[in-house]
Amino acid sequence: MAQSAKPISSPVPDAWYPSLAVLMLAVGLFITASFFIYEATSSRKNRSLAKELVTGAAASVFLGFGSLFLLLASGVYV
Repeated sequence: MAQSAKPISSPVPDAWYPSLAVLMLAVGLFITASFFIYEATSSRKNRSLAKELVTGAAASVFLGFGSLFLLLASGVYV
């Protein structure tokens, strides 16, 4: 009983790659800008490590996936 293998396909349609890249990079840059504004305007005593870590992690996730979709849209990864 031989099983036929199914090819791996993307859960996201290829036509969505450019839109997802722009959207995720824009959100990631917005969160990064808000992080820098928070760091520049708050004093050392009023800063929260938890807020900094959450904001940094969210910006990292959005910029990472945005970069991935940008590379997929441009044809670097086929």
